[in-house]
Parts: sequence; C-alpha cells; structure tokens
Amino acid sequence: MDVRLRQALARAEEVARALADPAVAADSAKLQSLGREHARLQPVVRAADLLARGERELADAEELAAGADAEMAALAAEEVTRLRDEVHALREELAELLVPRDPHDDRDAILEIRAGTGGDEAGLFAGDLVRMYTRFAERHGLRVERISETAGTAGGVREAVIAVRGPEAFGLLRREAGVHRVQRVPATEQQGRIHTSAATVAVLPEAEEVDVRIDPQDLKIDVFRSSGPGGQSVNTTDSAVRITHVPSGIVVSQQDQKSQLQNKLKAMEVLRARLLDRMIAESEAKRAADRRAMVGNGDRSAKIRTYNFPQSRVTDHRIGLSVHNLGDVLDGKLEELVTALRRVSREEQQGG
Repeated sequence: MDVRLRQALARAEEVARALADPAVAADSAKLQSLGREHARLQPVVRAADLLARGERELADAEELAAGADAEMAALAAEEVTRLRDEVHALREELAELLVPRDPHDDRDAILEIRAGTGGDEAGLFAGDLVRMYTRFAERHGLRVERISETAGTAGGVREAVIAVRGPEAFGLLRREAGVHRVQRVPATEQQGRIHTSAATVAVLPEAEEVDVRIDPQDLKIDVFRSSGPGGQSVNTTDSAVRITHVPSGIVVSQQDQKSQLQNKLKAMEVLRARLLDRMIAESEAKRAADRRAMVGNGDRSAKIRTYNFPQSRVTDHRIGLSVHNLGDVLDGKLEELVTALRRVSREEQQGG
C-alpha cells in the first residue's frame, strides 16, 4: 500500500499544479479530465493526512503509556486503544481508496431502460426503474437529465434514456446493468395471479468529443415528424432526428426536444456514449463479455435482480444478497445493494 500511496499523493500534487496552469484552463477537455482526477484523488489526500496525524498521536500516547507516572500511563493506555482503532480504520479506508479503479468511473453515466418481456406490466416496471434510479441519483447529489422517453401502453415506459451527471456517476451505477425481473400482481389482473415481467438496463460512460472522434461522412442523418404527446412543434414539423453511424451500424433516434438541432445534439451525445462503450468492450475481453450479457434479449430468465412484491424482497442473484425492503429500494434507497456489489468487485480485483 505504501508504494501506491506515495504514487497517488505525488500524482495529486501534479494534478493540482496542472489545474493552476493557464494553458490547461484554456483547454476545456483537459481541464474537465484533470478536474475529475482531482476529485477522485482528494479523498486519498484527506485520508493520508488523517492517518499521518493519527500515527503521530498514537506514537505519543504509546510513549506516555510506557512512562513512570502510573496515573498518566493509565490514561494514555486508554488513548492508545482508541487511537489504534482509528489508525486501523484509516488504513482500511486508504486500502480501499487505493484499489486500482476503472478510469471511466468518474464520468457521467447514460442509462438506457427498456421494457422487456411481460407486455404492459413490463412497461410499468420500466417506469418504476426510471423513478428508482432518478431518486437514487438525487439522494447522492447527482443531477438527472432526461434525454428521451417513449411511452408504453397503460401509462408505462417502452424506452427511456437518461443522463446522470456528477462525481463518480458511472462508477456508482455501472453494476446496475442487466435484466431486472419483477414478480407482482398487475393492477389489471382480476384473478390476483402473480405475473413475472422484465426490463433491461444498460449503463454507459458518457463520452466526450475528445474520446470518440466521429467523421461526419460516416453518419447518415434522417429527419422526420415527431410522434406522440408534446408541445406545438411536435407532430407539426420535421424536428425528430435519426442518426445512423454507418461503420458500426449503431442507430440513435431522438424526438423529445423542441428543435431539430436540439434533437441532433442529444442524439450525438447518446451515439458517442455507445461508441465509447463499444471501444472499451473491444479493448477488454472481459468487459466485452459483460457488455454482450448486459441486457441479453430482455428474457425473464437472464436476470441479475428480482423484485418480489408479495414478499417485499429484492434479490441480487450475482452475489446472492436479499433485502426485505422493496418499497425503500424502489424509492431510490439502493445503498445496501450497491455497496455490497462494489465490495465484492473490489475483493475480486484484489484477489485477481
């Protein structure tokens, strides 16, 4: 740990100096990248400072505890016990902070939530997931921006794309990707029978123009008339945009914004995120396998998590963890699940 700590502290100093450089301030992409790295390194700097101070205080207390003054030694011995616990906790915290991290964890995230198998009930559940992640993000001080949403029947959501912006948004949400299954009695069910439906969640790191350079000649852009509810420009002008990235075959449609230009900008944002995710997947064999399995085909059997209403239970099948507070989870209180998933991921990294 000592070597990694010295390297992290040295890098923190380098980043701080770079952020004070006027040339860096004039380069928005570099400034943004360094700003993210600075935010990631600051907890390490703070924990290292607290650890150094704690170790100094512990050494002083141990010296007093070994002294000839019996009364002072007794008081110091109590302080030694307390300080040893604090120092141990700080070392554990630093060890976690120094685990090598995916450099994309500090990025904003784009979530794509789609109804899977299950008809109207799948659409209603997809809407529940949109609300769940929105509330979870807000609980963590992150900002949620709706990029697009296609309504399903019965008040549900067929597809929603949202951006989550703020420190470590992608790192916080990336393990939510996969098929989510729900077991409950639909509101339309007269017999009271439990139905099983599913929705898929894909989590992409938001890309910047510097990450993914797109040749305009590789794009096929179509405009068409928006459909569905909206303002006066919807259904009356050709403001909706469909962008096809010919080399990759990725297609992005956007119609939720008021103007054709706004729709094009939002569509390009999603396209860059999908291309960056593909680039990362191609460069890392394990992540490639994960990405292919991320959403599967929306089949109920390919689930990562089950939300069981009759028993108020949420089970994450990847780590075998069940919690019995389904209402709280759907209200955005995902911390127990997210923390457990991150801990298992760190242990696997350290073990590997």
